[in-house]
Amino acid sequence: MKVEERLIQYCKMATASDPRTKTVPSTPGQTALAQLLVEQLKALGVTDAHRDEFGVVYGTIAANVDKKTDVIGLIAHMDTSPEFSGEQVKPRILREYDGKDIELNPEVTLQVSEFPGMQRFIGKDLIVTDGTTLLGADDKAGIAEIMTVVEYLFEHPEVPHGTIKIAFTPDEEIGEGADHFDVAKFHADYAFTLDGGAPEEYCLETFNAATAVVKITGKSIHPGSAKNVMINALNVAMEFHQCLPVQQRPEYTEGFEGFNHLHELTGATESARMEYIIRNHDATQFERQIALFDQAAQFLNAKYGQPLVRVSIERSYRNMKEILIQHPKIIELMRSSIEELGMTPRSSSARGGTDGSRLTFMGLPCPNLGTGGANCHGRYEVACIQEMEMMVQLLLKMIEKIVHGAHF
Repeated sequence: MKVEERLIQYCKMATASDPRTKTVPSTPGQTALAQLLVEQLKALGVTDAHRDEFGVVYGTIAANVDKKTDVIGLIAHMDTSPEFSGEQVKPRILREYDGKDIELNPEVTLQVSEFPGMQRFIGKDLIVTDGTTLLGADDKAGIAEIMTVVEYLFEHPEVPHGTIKIAFTPDEEIGEGADHFDVAKFHADYAFTLDGGAPEEYCLETFNAATAVVKITGKSIHPGSAKNVMINALNVAMEFHQCLPVQQRPEYTEGFEGFNHLHELTGATESARMEYIIRNHDATQFERQIALFDQAAQFLNAKYGQPLVRVSIERSYRNMKEILIQHPKIIELMRSSIEELGMTPRSSSARGGTDGSRLTFMGLPCPNLGTGGANCHGRYEVACIQEMEMMVQLLLKMIEKIVHGAHF
């Protein structure tokens, strides 16, 4: 099966994660995809393929050489972002993209002026949506590429390789992909997540991340007799938000600039709830951002003379660069493999996180590689067939270099 055929098959399955269900995996669609992947892995020859009680799919391609080599892992996630619909996805292939705006449907157009990165795809074949859903290439392109590598290695037993571990995780998009990952059972020396952009990019750095929940207790009374009595929790919520630096909102940041993103606000006069994600590459600045939340609560509680505002912080993951820079061999493996395929390697810093962010601190060094996708988490998401094929070749090149003991 071609890599694009696999992607289209997987994208048609609804697998958005849901932070509200508190189940593992958080949605039944992920379980359905996991079961399909187990069946496909077994059909290809991965005899130990299975889905564990937490919805993680594991499998092993046994070494076909006698000498000891590094055991590597290949990882991608099965869920899609809950921020945009992934129901009834209708992918289509656009051949030889001409670099112009793409009409996804009569009412929705992907405008190059808004997505200048589309220029990298000129002359290539794209998989796009019909403008009503996301595509799901984040991260089903990564799954399709790994599965295509598995298929190639079993169809070409003459290709030497060491032991390769495979894993597909649920709930990465809601920060829970590594919660139940069994690093000891996986038993790899290091691994790679496929969850990025262009094939020449490799990522060693992610945000430090936390979630802040702000709960506000107001005082409700009939507005006709509210003077000096009512405390409108919604007004206090707006005050709290204004206490945080405007320039640290995501719409004003880029590169290495951190942000505080208010992504949920609910409530009424009596009570309100706000949820933020806090992100920064720099650990010191990250701690300062967190401290501002407590300071804002203290200020408002002092202003109103009572404890109206309560803040709780949950730390999600840390910048994996802290660990990965201690593993130059892994970095050189990626760089040299990219170069040998005729590309110029480029280190990128993710303005986000991957399962590798957590896994790296769990004892499994895990940088991130591209998938050939772009514009994720929305209706304008695309995947490039040629770049997906290049990612398959890149993984095979890395496997080749490891088994031959090349000085990468």
